[in-house]
Amino acid sequence: MPPNPPLKGQQLLSSSGLATTPPPAPPQLPPSHRRSARKREGASLPWRYLGYVGYYVGAGLISGAVVHHPMDPARYSMIAGSGVLVFLIATVLNDIILATEKPALSRMLRVLGTSTMLSFGLGMLSGGMQHFADLPDRCAVLIPLGIVLSFVAYFLKEDKRPWRRIFGLMGLAVLVVAALTFAGLRHIAPAMAEGAGGGHSHSDAETKKDNDEGHDGDHGSGTADPTSDPTTPTKDTHPSEEPGHEDGHSH
Repeated sequence: MPPNPPLKGQQLLSSSGLATTPPPAPPQLPPSHRRSARKREGASLPWRYLGYVGYYVGAGLISGAVVHHPMDPARYSMIAGSGVLVFLIATVLNDIILATEKPALSRMLRVLGTSTMLSFGLGMLSGGMQHFADLPDRCAVLIPLGIVLSFVAYFLKEDKRPWRRIFGLMGLAVLVVAALTFAGLRHIAPAMAEGAGGGHSHSDAETKKDNDEGHDGDHGSGTADPTSDPTTPTKDTHPSEEPGHEDGHSH
């Protein structure tokens, strides 16, 4: 005689029991391993802080150098080089030394090259925004160029397939924003140049310096020649001879 088939309710209970089986729990690290991982993370925290300080200091040095470079090329080239060096040291510290997985040589070279691009892009963007009221024509070029350069450099550094983003919809949006920014800043730059003035206007400072040098030259040419002053003749008399004594003994 064939066995009785299972009831419909029993089938539902068995299927529901299979459906509610919890997934296997991930393996837990031993407490000693967790403590050592937290200890390593805490020990690296001050170094990560120094790395982030290096990022901001390096970008700040570059931002000032790219704006003021035409005023003193030799001086501001040295400042920009110092900023790039500080930024690269911070990159090596955060992305290579303190990284959980040590990158290959090709990845290290890519990180260093794109970090240099990123530092200049951020410097152009921040420096142009800061000094637009002082140098509107120059900063109208630096700001959109900094937007594009920082975008390209960041995705080359961080994304595994950067070209899809750079030449995709996001890259097109960044390019449109940069173009509109350039057009808008070039439109208001003449008005900013006419109204530029105040304590940090570099063009006014250079003009004032030239005028002061011209005034100093005028004052120097207008002084009288000390050799042309009339001199008062002096008597060649003996120190012991006095006019009264000379009259009293006149024979």
